[in-house]
Amino acid sequence: MSLDSVLNRIDSDLPDSLDRLKAFLRIPSISTDPAFKAECDQAADWLVEDLKSIGIDAEKRPTPGHPMVVGHVDGPGPHLLFYGHYDVQPVDPLDLWENDPFDPQIEDTPKGKVIRGRGTSDDKGQLMTFVEACRAWKAVHGSLPCKITFFFEGEEESGSPSLVPFLKENADELKADIALICDTGLYDSRVPAITTMLRGMLKEEITITGPSRDLHSGMYGGAAINPIRVLAKIIAALHNDEGKVTVPGFYDGVSEIPDDMREQWDALGFDHKAFLKDVGLSELAGEAGRSALEMIWARPTCEVNGIGGGYQGAGFKTVLPSKAHAKISFRLVGTQDPQAIDKSFRDMVRAMLPADCEVTFNSDGAAPASVMSIDNPAFELARKALSDEWPDEAAFIGSGGSIPVAGYFQSLLDTESMLIGFGKDDDQIHSPNEKYDVESFHKGTRSWARILEALSKS
Repeated sequence: MSLDSVLNRIDSDLPDSLDRLKAFLRIPSISTDPAFKAECDQAADWLVEDLKSIGIDAEKRPTPGHPMVVGHVDGPGPHLLFYGHYDVQPVDPLDLWENDPFDPQIEDTPKGKVIRGRGTSDDKGQLMTFVEACRAWKAVHGSLPCKITFFFEGEEESGSPSLVPFLKENADELKADIALICDTGLYDSRVPAITTMLRGMLKEEITITGPSRDLHSGMYGGAAINPIRVLAKIIAALHNDEGKVTVPGFYDGVSEIPDDMREQWDALGFDHKAFLKDVGLSELAGEAGRSALEMIWARPTCEVNGIGGGYQGAGFKTVLPSKAHAKISFRLVGTQDPQAIDKSFRDMVRAMLPADCEVTFNSDGAAPASVMSIDNPAFELARKALSDEWPDEAAFIGSGGSIPVAGYFQSLLDTESMLIGFGKDDDQIHSPNEKYDVESFHKGTRSWARILEALSKS
């Protein structure tokens, strides 16, 4: 059988696949630090040469920042666009790493073998699972089963400033029947998953200014307005007693999840008490009547991420501060409009200001949520293919985080995305001692081979 031959090739080639991954991981492609510009360029070159080694017509494309890598292979059936990113997070604090973060090593742990180093899970190891699946397929059959475009970015960890302009300029070339994104993980470290919901994000920093300078509280306390008190009142008013956000119009565009998806989520057996116990908590604190998975995956939120104002040092400096600051973020779902919510939030804050205070706003970006249409038969084909590889049946899940590229593929390329990854919650991405399970790498590669076969027949 053709698929069995590919899977056997993946199994036998695992040591060489890991060696190639190690070579890729040794390149310190830290996109956010200008000191590593040459290394980001080197990582792009490495990918171009690796894709060419399996017959992919690949090239490095310049941008105002770090280059994109684009590769094409023609074939029958549907056109797939595979996305990953080759840049990695900084390694600070370096003293918390047990070994050199750019000298990847295979380690034995109580849970099995892992490969440890920066970028192992986010996203070089994940990216290479797909490339290795294509390598094995090409070795067995001499060609790939369908038309594939490879699209690798070098600025994901630094805000993707070049991504939208590049997508707009190259939309005709990159548009595909379905996009595959490998930057997510397994559910609960054991259940394979296709992420079909990603929350959007709105971030605002507000500054309340009252008196023209900090004031002595003995001389002015009670008589003068205190911006911290004003800010505290505003923050307290953002939620009602049931945990719902009170910004007018906030829930416009928020839908209930379908019954079949709710049943699938219930079947996952998520233990919210254990989830909270891990971080020293015991009670759900969001919207009343909602499950934990609903709150994390399918409901919008408003959170205060930081507050500042007045004296913060040791001891007391009894002042009324001139200014008070807060950083507030909104996670968005469904078709919520970030701009409309931002305007409503600002109007709400302004309406709560006393006469002697003024407010300034500093928005730090906004992006809508992404909701993938699982009515496309390709989603169920991929879910069944994943289920064939792993002991537990694959599930369609949501994500509490944001992966903006999926939304950009929808809005700019008119292409739905499947988010399929094999990372685990304990991979320590963005932290010292990042790792990727060898099982995740191996079975992830086998999973992509199964998915390629399934989608090529759709």
